[in-house]
Amino acid sequence: MSIHQGDCVNLDRDENTYQVIGIDGDHDRCWLRRWPIEPQGGSPVFEISLNQIRNLG
Repeated sequence: MSIHQGDCVNLDRDENTYQVIGIDGDHDRCWLRRWPIEPQGGSPVFEISLNQIRNLG
């Protein structure tokens, strides 16, 4: 699986859509935010293991 900054992905645990903000392949981590961005206050960014995400489609 190849994931890049800006890609939209799902988590294995739910069907919500998230946007990839950053990737640290050396440490198997990435940073995501819920997509689309919340209109009031934005969407918080969180860190997760690359093993817990999957590409859309």
